[in-house]
Amino acid sequence: MTRMRRSQARARRSGCPIGIALDSVGDPWTLLVVRDLMFKGATAFHDFQHAGEGIATNVLSDRLARLEAAGIVDKAPDPADARRHVYRLTAKGMDLGPVLVELVLWAARHERTDAPAAVVKAMRHDRDAFLAEVRAGWRAARRKAR
Repeated sequence: MTRMRRSQARARRSGCPIGIALDSVGDPWTLLVVRDLMFKGATAFHDFQHAGEGIATNVLSDRLARLEAAGIVDKAPDPADARRHVYRLTAKGMDLGPVLVELVLWAARHERTDAPAAVVKAMRHDRDAFLAEVRAGWRAARRKAR
């Protein structure tokens, strides 16, 4: 465990599982970064910046660092340009998939959203199959990156 992770563990409000989860992903920007990694194929800082949410660069840098410290995201030098980095979800990050699916379904049930109707339908019809497909894409991308 790195120093940052130890200090994060000490900063927890309580041992409540929901509180612990919120300490890791409890602000809107963090889950939007995870969404972009998981569902939109984002891997570069530029991808997150131009995802349509209007996140400030300093906030984005902070969230990526927090996600890396929490073991949710890996950061590696970009093989095409050593001045840049590539971000990918870890297995721990991919385990947020069911949470994101439930958030999408909840929002689509109660509000008008921009989520493609076919995606929402696939999530509703068979969450497990949808998540298995997302996870298979993640595995393939990780193998390709090696």
